[in-house]
Amino acid sequence: MSVKHRAGGKGSAAACLACKESCSGYQPHSWRKACVACGCNMVDHAPGGDLEDDQQMGRLLADSPCSHLTAKVKGGGGLRMYKRNRMIVTNPVVTRKDPTFKTTTYDWAPAGLNQKLAMQYMELIPERRRPVSGTFGALERRRQLLSQLPIYDLDPMKCQCLTSEEEISSMLLFVKHYKQEVLGVGEVALPGEGGALMEAAIQRTAKEAKDRSNSDKKDAVDQQDHSSTNSNTSTSTSGSANGTDVNTKAKNHCTGCHGEVAKESPAVYAERAGYHSALWHPTCFVCSECGQGLVDLVYFWSNQRLFCGRHYCQTLWPRCSGCDELIFCKSFHTAKDGQTWHPQHYCCWKCGQNLDTPCQH
Repeated sequence: MSVKHRAGGKGSAAACLACKESCSGYQPHSWRKACVACGCNMVDHAPGGDLEDDQQMGRLLADSPCSHLTAKVKGGGGLRMYKRNRMIVTNPVVTRKDPTFKTTTYDWAPAGLNQKLAMQYMELIPERRRPVSGTFGALERRRQLLSQLPIYDLDPMKCQCLTSEEEISSMLLFVKHYKQEVLGVGEVALPGEGGALMEAAIQRTAKEAKDRSNSDKKDAVDQQDHSSTNSNTSTSTSGSANGTDVNTKAKNHCTGCHGEVAKESPAVYAERAGYHSALWHPTCFVCSECGQGLVDLVYFWSNQRLFCGRHYCQTLWPRCSGCDELIFCKSFHTAKDGQTWHPQHYCCWKCGQNLDTPCQH
C-alpha cells in the first residue's frame, strides 16, 4: 500500500488510514490530538515526514548515551539530527532477456551491521511489518513513531497545557532523568557477541568523557585569556557500562519468550539490561505494556522491563484522556473509570459540554 497525501487543513496532509477516501485530509483540532474532519486520532493520519521524524528523534536521543546516533545540525544552535540508517538492497532478476535488477529500499534498518546480517534481521520480522519504502510496513513505522514517542512527552514547547514555570521545570527534570537513566536503543548482533558490544560502549563512553574534558579545558583557557580568575580543573571519568554480570546459562535464551536463540540468528541487545544477561528475538523486543514492537529499537528500561516511551512516561505521570499530554499540574480530574483529565479537557471536544452531562455528540 502506497502512502498518499491529500490537501486538507494547513498544507498537504496524509488522508486518514481508518476513513481512507472519505477524509479530506488531516485538520488538527485546537487541543485534542485528532482530526476535525473525520474525528480519528492524529496517529491514523501519520502527518509530517522524514525530516520531522529525524528532527524529533534527534531531540530525543541528544544528551543521552545514544547521542552517537545523532549528528549536529549545521547552524542549528546545538540541535541534533537522527542519523537514521536506511538500507538499499539490489538483487538481479533472472530472465531470458537482458538482466534487470530489483531494488528494495528500507526506510530504517539496524545500525552497525553488514547487509547480510541486516537482511537476516529483516527476514525475522513479519513481512507486513518490514519498513520497505512505500508499503504498509513503512507507514506503520511512522505511526508507531507518533504513538510510542510523542513529541509532547519530550518537548515542553509542544505542550499546550503547561501553565506555570513549576510545571515546565518538572517536565524538563523528568525528561533529563529518563534520557540519562532509562532511554536506550537496541543493538543487533549474533548471540555471544555481547562482550564486543559492551567493549564498544565502554570505548564510546570514554571518548565522550575525553571530548567533554577537552572542551572544558578549552573553555577554561579562553576564560583565562579574558579574566584573571583561576580556571577550574576538570577531570574526565568514563562511565561504567551496564550489565557486566556474566550469565552463561541464559545468554542464548530470549529474555522475552525464554526460547532458545540460534547461534547464527541475529538477536537484539539492550545496554541498560546488560549485554551478558539479556537478549531478545527480534519479534520479542516489544513493550511489556502494549506488546508492540519497539520502533527503531528505541526502548525505556525500568524495573527490569522494556517499555515504549508512551507507556514508560505513563508509569510516572498521569496522561490526559483529552489532549493526550502528560499531566504535570497538581490538580486534575479522575473519572469513575480511572481515566485522568486536565480539568478544562473533561468535556465534549465538539461542543465543550462537561462529560458528566449528556450532549448531542
